[in-house]
Amino acid sequence: MAFTLYCLLQTAILCTNAVAVLHEERFLSKFGFGVDQGVAGFGDDPGVKAQILTLIRSVRTVMRVPLIIFNSACIVLLLLFG
Repeated sequence: MAFTLYCLLQTAILCTNAVAVLHEERFLSKFGFGVDQGVAGFGDDPGVKAQILTLIRSVRTVMRVPLIIFNSACIVLLLLFG
């Protein structure tokens, strides 16, 4: 398999899918990234865990519809061009 721009695009979509399907209560709480971990006081700098949890939540919120479109386009391209 050649290393092409399409392979890079497909890798980015797969990694984004992996982040988008992580469930906070079932999977992330086992590693200490539960729902209550993102709570910080006013003026406190958020820690690394809180920033990662915020990134996961924002990817899940913002990328829901674009991921459906990109996944559909990748499936159609794979069906057409192999």
